[in-house]
Amino acid sequence: MEVKIRKRSRLMQVIALLLFLLLVMSYAQLEWNVPQSVKKSVLQSRGTISSADGKVLARSVDGARVYPQGSLAGQVVGMMGTTEGLEGLEFAYNRVLESGEDVQLTLDTRVQAAAETALAKAVPAHRADYGTVVVMETRTGRVLAAATYPPFDPNKWREYGQDARRNRPFLDVYEPGSVIKGLVVAAAMNEGLTTPTTTYDTPMRRHVGGRWGSVIGDAVDHPPVLTTQQVLRYSSNVGMSHIVEHFPSEKLYGYFQQLGFGENLNMPVVSTASGKLQPLRDWGDLVRTTSAFGQGMSTTNLQLAAAYNTLANDGLYITPRLVEGSGQGERREILRPEVARMTRKLLQTVIEEGIPGQAGIKGYALAGKTGTAQVVVGNRYSSEVYNSTFAGFFPADAPRVTVTVMVHNARVNHHGSQLAAPIYREIAANLLSAWGVTPQLPTSKNE
Repeated sequence: MEVKIRKRSRLMQVIALLLFLLLVMSYAQLEWNVPQSVKKSVLQSRGTISSADGKVLARSVDGARVYPQGSLAGQVVGMMGTTEGLEGLEFAYNRVLESGEDVQLTLDTRVQAAAETALAKAVPAHRADYGTVVVMETRTGRVLAAATYPPFDPNKWREYGQDARRNRPFLDVYEPGSVIKGLVVAAAMNEGLTTPTTTYDTPMRRHVGGRWGSVIGDAVDHPPVLTTQQVLRYSSNVGMSHIVEHFPSEKLYGYFQQLGFGENLNMPVVSTASGKLQPLRDWGDLVRTTSAFGQGMSTTNLQLAAAYNTLANDGLYITPRLVEGSGQGERREILRPEVARMTRKLLQTVIEEGIPGQAGIKGYALAGKTGTAQVVVGNRYSSEVYNSTFAGFFPADAPRVTVTVMVHNARVNHHGSQLAAPIYREIAANLLSAWGVTPQLPTSKNE
């Protein structure tokens, strides 16, 4: 009898062990290799991602996640792994999408394609590392394009490295350079510190900051006396040093903050980076001056677009947004409307008198400012690595969109006027044509 009980006991132990091992194997399979039926169920119920103009950017088909537009807005959309989003909107809105809800973006695929096409022509031609563009709708803050080159196709995401998947317009931080001058001039005019016709003595070099200061210089030859309008036209650092000389540091710093620099963008869910301003305690004469021409501070292309959009939007700052229905964001009046309009006229002159061939289109009112910023390499500014930038809007008298461009480390013709400005021009030409805007031809003298 005891023998039978022992045998039965051993049999029960073996059965229990087998059941335990089966349970472990089943759990391991779920963790390491999700069954195809489960994968298919997860994907089939996942919501779609679409653009504002109705194009499907991501959807589930036969148990697979597909991206019908290929590399268009690839870094923005991101991709998903076996059961969840890994990058971009697939990651940021993973919970929403996995619950079966759809996500509609503010992106317009026509505008996105125009921006990506312009970058794809210019970045390789100038032997640059990468480039980004943001196009923002003036009155609403809706991001119509967030383009990056080189492109990324989420259908083949395993073939790309981490850098290629990066949504650079939202995440890459850089020193913007002279594009900042347009914003600082607007702030100075808003404070009554200068006017378009105020004149300044502008040698090509000037020492700023007292005994422990530094010599700042200009790159473009210009007359020895410049008006504020000409300071922008010739992009004079020396001229900017005069314009901000009597601008209280705390007030100028406050304008930078109000324009979004050094602050977190109030965009829900979507991942964005924040540039930096030097601490106010360090804002002596030299830091105030260098900040006035975009050196020693940093921004993202998205932050720069939102700041420049304030000029386009009659002095009203609007937080950019990427997802429809995500709220209106923050709105604040920074400049008087007449000051914003006056600044737009100054920036229109910058193009028409300074770089008409690079940024202008005959018969159309375009406005903006270039920048060429040295990049810090090994704790010092490099004489070989530059960021080429442009910020502007069009039409200048009643802007519909604001456009910012940044190209990193071009090895051929790296100046903003040579590289970033023509990218802006090509995007403008494409959109003006799509909108059906007719050129305004000059009036004949006999009329």
